[in-house]
Amino acid sequence: MPEIKDRPILFSAPMVRAILEGRKTVTRRTVKVQPFDLTWSSRDHRFEYVSGRNENGDEVDGFHAYTTRNGGEWSAKCPYGQPGDRLWVRESWWQAGDWQATYPEDDTGAWFGSRRVVYSADGTPPNEPNTSYPNGLRNGAYSAAAPNKIWRHRPSIHMNRWASRILLEITDVRIERLQEISEEQAAAEGVSDQVVESFRVTGVDQPAGFAFRDIWTSINGDESWSANPWVWVIQFKQVASTVSVPNRPTLLKAEVA
Repeated sequence: MPEIKDRPILFSAPMVRAILEGRKTVTRRTVKVQPFDLTWSSRDHRFEYVSGRNENGDEVDGFHAYTTRNGGEWSAKCPYGQPGDRLWVRESWWQAGDWQATYPEDDTGAWFGSRRVVYSADGTPPNEPNTSYPNGLRNGAYSAAAPNKIWRHRPSIHMNRWASRILLEITDVRIERLQEISEEQAAAEGVSDQVVESFRVTGVDQPAGFAFRDIWTSINGDESWSANPWVWVIQFKQVASTVSVPNRPTLLKAEVA
C-alpha cells in the first residue's frame, strides 16, 4: 500500500472562498501530455498504482491512467496523487515583515518575513502605524505593526507550507475530456451563484456549465475550451485547517477579484 503523500496545489482567491464555503469540491487540471489518439473516450481508461522503474530506468511510482485501444497505448501519471493523498492549498497572501540591507551597497535588501499573514481571499491588511510610518501607507501599500514595518503581497506560488491554511484529501481521480463536464460537476467546481443565475435568465440549458466555461477560458485562454483537452478531474474534501496564524489583524475589506 503506497504511503499517503502531501502535495501543493494553487487556487485563485475566488476558488479559495468557494472551498471554504463548501461550494467547490472538485478541480480540473489539464493533462500535460495529451494522448495521440483524441478519439479515445474516458470510458476506455483504467487506473492503477504503479511502482518501480520503466524500461528506460525512470521511476514511475504513482497513480496512472492507462488506455489501450485499436492497437495504441497511452498512459499518464497524475501529478496530484491518488485517492487518500492530500493537497495543501497555495493562495495569494500578505506577509508582515521588513526589507533589510545585507550589505552597504544593497539598495533593496533581503526580505525578512514574519509569520503574521493575511489571505487575499479574505481581504487586505490594515494600515498599522509604526515608527517608520506613523500615518500608515497609501496607494495599495500597508504598514505593519512593530516589530514589522510593512505588509508585502506574495503570489500563491511563493506560499510556504507553514502559511497554508487549507488541507484537502483526494477522494477520487479520473481523466476525461474537458467538455464532458456535467451540469452537476460544473456546479461542484465552485462557480458563483450570481454568475449561474445571470446565465439562467438568458435561457441557456446548462447555466453552471456556461459559468464554468467562462472561468476556464479566463485562466487558460479562449481557444482552450474549443481544444477540448484531456483533464485530470480531482475530487476532494476539506479535512483540516493546517495553520493557526498568531495575532491575526482585522481586515479592511474583502477582495473580490
